[in-house]
Amino acid sequence: MGQLQERYKNYRVPQKYMEAGVYPYFREITSKQMTEVTDIDGHKILMFGSNAYQGLTNDQRVIDAAQAALDKYGSGCAGSRFLNGTLDLHVQLEKELAEFMGKDETLCFSTGFSVNQGVLACVVGRNDYIICDDRDHASIVDGRRLSFATQLHYKHNDMEDLERVLCKLPEDAIKLIVVDGVFSMEGDLANLPEIVKLKHKYNCSIMVDEAHGLGVFGKQGRGVCDHFGLTDEVDLIMGTFSKSLASIGGFIASDKDTINFLRHNCRTYIFSASNTPAATAAALEALHIIQNEPERFENLWDVTNYALKRFREEGFEIGETESPIIPLYVRDAEKTFVVTKLAYDAGVFINPVIPPACAPQDTLVRFALMATHTREQVERAVEILKKIFVEEGIIKA
Repeated sequence: MGQLQERYKNYRVPQKYMEAGVYPYFREITSKQMTEVTDIDGHKILMFGSNAYQGLTNDQRVIDAAQAALDKYGSGCAGSRFLNGTLDLHVQLEKELAEFMGKDETLCFSTGFSVNQGVLACVVGRNDYIICDDRDHASIVDGRRLSFATQLHYKHNDMEDLERVLCKLPEDAIKLIVVDGVFSMEGDLANLPEIVKLKHKYNCSIMVDEAHGLGVFGKQGRGVCDHFGLTDEVDLIMGTFSKSLASIGGFIASDKDTINFLRHNCRTYIFSASNTPAATAAALEALHIIQNEPERFENLWDVTNYALKRFREEGFEIGETESPIIPLYVRDAEKTFVVTKLAYDAGVFINPVIPPACAPQDTLVRFALMATHTREQVERAVEILKKIFVEEGIIKA
């Protein structure tokens, strides 16, 4: 047995949950990602665990666009964008995204994770500083770890703590504040107006991760930066295709010079195979749809506001969420797994959130909405979850 095999042969972290029959991960779905899905045993389950906020992953127009690209370009490019992997389709998507996001140019990557990982490792270096909210996404954490910049963080959405960090840094040094626009587990928004004030006070730059804001906030779903009217104040805007744009991939939007630098220096862009034609075409078609169908936003916010109201009425603790991401706090890791399993058995698919995705005292189940959900589906889920939470002693009847 080799050294690595010896090290990991006794890895048993999930064992007690498996033995108890409440291990909640890697649940197999055998259908499209709709508001109701089918599992491997043929059971119908209400899907409240998806990030497809616009409900477009099963839209026939998106599927047809992906199929047409597959027929025209084949299954892949077999190379990086830097070499043989740039299609006219990639360039078209980048141009349309730049216009949509209100920036000079964009650069598309094969995954959203690799955007944050590569951009942060590239744009700041020695003698620079990265300052992050302590609940920023794991891709931001990994990106800053790859950078040679000094890494600092502040308490979640605590502007006094952010200022405490900034006031100690050299005025003329590059200081990049990196923040999620919408925090993916808690559903609350970054305090971008105050961050922009601190940017000017302490001579900083700002990068916003719009993974969960794109297709949800702002005019035509342009994101949290647009929602606050602060797009011009944000230096770098990141987004993904794997949520509202019903595909896989990601992008960074910025000024022409910064994008040109990243195009020639960002390692996760240069040394990764380019996004598949089908994925690129799917994202492009989804972008067109969300710009032309405002009723999708109306539906999304109707069911979101209804769900927020009902969960509060029934006594759930849902924190400061302002988005289709609704955290239902459990505050006990084992009960979080139990609740997830009981909900699944009762026909509701939700996601458990435990460390390291949250603090040990903040465990929760994540309830997420799509534009294609109905009030009736939300009501059914609320009733099922209320019964489970009461039986487990998490909330009162």
